Amino acid sequence: MSNAIQVTGLWKRYGRNPVLKGIDFHIASGETFALLGVNGAGKTTALECIEGLKAYDSGTIMVNGKMGIQLQSSSLPAHIKPMEAVRLFSKWNKAAINRSMLDALGIQEIEKKQYMQLSTGQKRRLHLALALIGNPDIIFLDEPTAGLDVEGKLSLHSLIRQLKAQGKTIVLASHDMAEVETLCDNIAILNDGNITFYGTAAELSDKIGKKYSVQIKTQQNVETVVTDDIGNTLLSLLTTLKEKGTKVLDIKVDQGTLEQHFMEIVRRPVK
Repeated sequence: MSNAIQVTGLWKRYGRNPVLKGIDFHIASGETFALLGVNGAGKTTALECIEGLKAYDSGTIMVNGKMGIQLQSSSLPAHIKPMEAVRLFSKWNKAAINRSMLDALGIQEIEKKQYMQLSTGQKRRLHLALALIGNPDIIFLDEPTAGLDVEGKLSLHSLIRQLKAQGKTIVLASHDMAEVETLCDNIAILNDGNITFYGTAAELSDKIGKKYSVQIKTQQNVETVVTDDIGNTLLSLLTTLKEKGTKVLDIKVDQGTLEQHFMEIVRRPVK
């Protein structure tokens, strides 16, 4: 499979402060990919360099295809109406208006409102519709479900899957780890200007090690223990409680989440 995006040795500095320190990663054509990082890690800077919105100091960026960009902080004139914006972007892109795509995003429900009257979630949907005009090959989505209710999130996830099924490459930036784990083929974690992990969510779990959260509810309290040895931990806890004569009311065992694994990676010192 060819790469839609190839980043090699990318450096970006603000003054003397390096934000990106020679990072390398690739995004295969047709995959859904997430670049993750805590605030200040350089995630937004890296994406803006790829999108051509920000100059970089050195390295190479190869983009193979037409890009559509939905920015988190996009803004439009206060009094413009959604369909006016759609027609304007369609003219810029010399593209026909895709009414089925607009219907899928619920633009017809808000087409008579002015931009300043839209909720955060409605603005997100409009920004995404504008990004999809022109039938791009690579679609950048920055916090696409922020401000959406549960139904809106599910609808957008379904649309993202449809776009992937059409062969589109999706580049996602999100703080919703459940969303990332559900949608993405690969993830990269950016920490202190370096890529500290690249691979699947399952590979990240293997890298960190199997972590389990054991919650035992008794008549006195609820105790939670994090362990990588589920058998011996359960045996030890239950044996101790039995010796004390403490009645166990409930036991809950959860595997570590992507969010826990992500935090484990970013807490580690960068070598």
